[in-house]
Amino acid sequence: MNLNLDTSPFIYEGKKPFNLKDHPNEIPHLYKGKKQFRKLLEGFTEEIDEAQERMYAHDRYALLLIFQAMDAAGTDSTIRSVISGVNPHGVTVTPFKRPSSLELDHDFLWRTNAALPERGRIRIFNRSYYEEVLIARVHPEILTEQQRIPAEHLAGGLGKVWKRRYRAISDLEEHLFHNGTHTLKFFLNLSKKEQARRFLRRIEKPSKNWKFSAGDIKERGYWDDYQSAYEQCIQETATPESPWCVIPADDKMNMRLIVAKIIRDKICSLDTCYPKLDPSRHKELESCRIQLEKEAS
Repeated sequence: MNLNLDTSPFIYEGKKPFNLKDHPNEIPHLYKGKKQFRKLLEGFTEEIDEAQERMYAHDRYALLLIFQAMDAAGTDSTIRSVISGVNPHGVTVTPFKRPSSLELDHDFLWRTNAALPERGRIRIFNRSYYEEVLIARVHPEILTEQQRIPAEHLAGGLGKVWKRRYRAISDLEEHLFHNGTHTLKFFLNLSKKEQARRFLRRIEKPSKNWKFSAGDIKERGYWDDYQSAYEQCIQETATPESPWCVIPADDKMNMRLIVAKIIRDKICSLDTCYPKLDPSRHKELESCRIQLEKEAS
């Protein structure tokens, strides 16, 4: 079963001005019921798994997938759903929570640099260095009180700080691209009303109470500030080599199918192949085969 979906409307490469209001939070269903949804998702996952194995054997490329979203958008469940059938040897998920004291004693890219993917592998960042132009922009006191940025580097105004960080991020992703690591950034575009409904479910369902805190309501009060920060961030850091994928997130099953198809299309587009064996290696394998056949008979 295949999903004939053009994902280009969801992919922003920075070639024109970006307005978040032009991107929907919801689109018509891409599936007819849960059974079809599962089959479609399993098909994408199988293809991702096969392509990742080939990428691992080829040992030239890596894939970095970055997920960013407002609270309750479903980053955890989307990542889990999309990679559930991929060989765990070839994919690693790294969540980035509140920085530790050690991480705060380094520059803002330090903690993520150590987690970049090796050749042949997929690395998923659940949140990332983009927090430094999102949360830090909404709460600029982070710069002085937590990150302890020297005053002279803030003297020119925060606008210059964000510009420098956008440039540093773009330079990093360009550097990665030219060394074989392709980057896809996903913004799960949740509406404010749907976030409220999901927060209510967390309160009403005892098994989900642990996911909710009063701080979630406090951050929700900065909704417009976050939307503005995302809009600027996406516009400043999207390139054809490292695009942003703005995914309608109000319907979780739609969201997972779109994300899976974009990943499938990307990894299958890489020019990978299994290594070709030279004659001496073929001869070695034939010798091993003969020996094994004797032992197995």
